[in-house]
Amino acid sequence: MSWGTDLWDQFENLDKHTQWGIDFLERYAKFVKERLEIEQTYAKQLRNLVKKYCPKRSKDEEPRFTSCISFYAILNELNDYAGQREVVAEEMGHKVYGDLMRYSQDLKTERKHHLQEGRKAQQYLDQCWKHMDNSKKKFERECREAEKSQMMYERLDNDINATKSEVEKAKSQLYMRQHMAEESKNEYAAQLQNFNGEQWKHFNVAIPQIFTNLQNMDERRTVKLGEMYRSFAEVERRVIPIISKCLEGMVTAAKNVDDRRDSGIVVESFKSGFEPPADFPFEDFSQNIQRAGSDGTIGGTPKSDGGKTDPKHAISRTKNKLWLFGKKPKLPPSIPPPSLPSFPSGHFQTPKFSTERIANHLSEIRNAKSKIKSFRAVKRGAPTLEDLSHLPPEQRRKKLQQRIDELNKELQKEMDQRDALNKMKDVYEKTPQMGDPGSLQPKISETICNMEKLRSEIHKNESWLAEVEGKHGSRNERRPSADVNHHAPQGRESPEGSYTEDQSQEQRSPPQPDTHEFDDEFEDDDPLPAIGHCKALYSFDEEDKGDGWTRVRKNSGEEGYVPTSYVDITMEKNSKGAVTYI
Repeated sequence: MSWGTDLWDQFENLDKHTQWGIDFLERYAKFVKERLEIEQTYAKQLRNLVKKYCPKRSKDEEPRFTSCISFYAILNELNDYAGQREVVAEEMGHKVYGDLMRYSQDLKTERKHHLQEGRKAQQYLDQCWKHMDNSKKKFERECREAEKSQMMYERLDNDINATKSEVEKAKSQLYMRQHMAEESKNEYAAQLQNFNGEQWKHFNVAIPQIFTNLQNMDERRTVKLGEMYRSFAEVERRVIPIISKCLEGMVTAAKNVDDRRDSGIVVESFKSGFEPPADFPFEDFSQNIQRAGSDGTIGGTPKSDGGKTDPKHAISRTKNKLWLFGKKPKLPPSIPPPSLPSFPSGHFQTPKFSTERIANHLSEIRNAKSKIKSFRAVKRGAPTLEDLSHLPPEQRRKKLQQRIDELNKELQKEMDQRDALNKMKDVYEKTPQMGDPGSLQPKISETICNMEKLRSEIHKNESWLAEVEGKHGSRNERRPSADVNHHAPQGRESPEGSYTEDQSQEQRSPPQPDTHEFDDEFEDDDPLPAIGHCKALYSFDEEDKGDGWTRVRKNSGEEGYVPTSYVDITMEKNSKGAVTYI
């Protein structure tokens, strides 16, 4: 079927149809635009959602529970999913919507051109028909005039009263009109023939060609719409594998949730290292009761001489008494135990300190619970000590180990930087045109100073770690009081983790330093190998300017630290250890 032959007389309808086709294409383009806007909004909302539930956090706040890690992994996958929605919107904008709008403009231009050609052909045909019609009317008019002239001539020719001149004049007029009618006839015949020819060309050549072009244009529009429908789906299909990976990542994150591991992390996070309090011993206060009788006993219990308690028994009652954080501090030996007053026979009196002892026992139980719970309060608002003694032993050990690992990493970086500077200095010495070796010496000295500072920090933290591990290892054999080595001032945390407002809440014994532990902490290590030579520039009685210290060894073997700014250091190649002092 061809528009040119079957629809030769439907120019106006074809005009409307082609316009509808372009309008429909633009309507679909508008649909694609709104769809990609929905995708953009959806992706933006997804990213905002991920940002809302995955805020920025410091290194210490990194999640450790598998449920949290999996949730953040799901958020990351969701963020990638949102990125794929953005890809869909971008592809739809460039490859579908943009292409449709460009094609729509091309269709409008082409349609306008074809319709203009059709209108021109129609105008030319109308012009030919007008010429033909004019010649026809002229021929008709000339024929009527010729007929009138003939009737006039015949009337005068038959009239006996008409003069010869009048007859001759009518005759010449008749000839003239007949000639003009003949010319009009010929012109009309020519115009008619021309019009018929142009009309045939119009309806058999020009219009079919124009309508065929319009048909091809409309068919291309239909094909283009089909391609755009397919492209619209292909944009979605291309991101399906990545979206599937995102969903698989979410499923994998869900499978990684481990309840046992999370429970272990809770233990690891909050384990204090303390042991539960021991059972309170039974204290028999009835020994001090005196009763009238021949034997002065109650229930067969012998009466002590002078109404006094047996000192050995009193000591045995408190000797093995255990407290939450070790043994309760003993009274100084210089203070004798209070003597019990004697009572007359038949009378007895309860000692005044009995109720106090019971209250103290109850207070100890409450304090034991509050000390364990107060570590959370310490983390919230209490000041942090450098040696982390405000933390429970187990948490302190982990924090110290983490700090040591970080310092070791920094030390390794400084060592790598020193080695790189030494290599660069060696290259400068071999090839002076590349640079001055002396220009690297300040940087090398600064790096060595940083290394010494880091080693000092590592040594200090290792000493604290050894102290914690030593105490932690001895808890199975003995339970020392945590108040021996630390005193908590009023208004700050005690080393056990309880927040003490008043020093009178607990009786603390004076600190008893462990001299052997102090000696072990500062015990000399094996001598380090020399990494260079240094020459003293100033006397060491001068004040350090804050440039750091360098560990050195004299030729006699004596080692120590000197201010880095007071010596001139010459590094050995590919060496690690201490600097030899000259």
